[in-house]
Amino acid sequence: MRVITQQITLHELELMAAGLFGTLVKAVVDVDRDLLAVDGELHSDLEALLIDDGSKQQSLWGINLYPNVTGDDFIEFDSLINMRPSQGNVSRGVDSPEIRERIKNVVAKRVQR
Repeated sequence: MRVITQQITLHELELMAAGLFGTLVKAVVDVDRDLLAVDGELHSDLEALLIDDGSKQQSLWGINLYPNVTGDDFIEFDSLINMRPSQGNVSRGVDSPEIRERIKNVVAKRVQR
């Protein structure tokens, strides 16, 4: 597991995907600190890593990255850690268009495509 504070390449993500799930890399985004944690077996493990690093749970959103896919399908907004009725998110996805856009911005900043 790794916290990405600079940039990561698609090739690095491809290697991570091959090592665990084949086609995807689980990731957690801190939308307030512009950080990305990657390469965990569970989103909750990546969430814990970022919380230990100073992130606040309400700023963390789980996604899946598909390094061999282009366009909008590169990011999949699906994780159990996203289920937060207290924050108005009642699904495993990310219901807020604003938060989805913030996630996309962090991924664009941290993943060299």
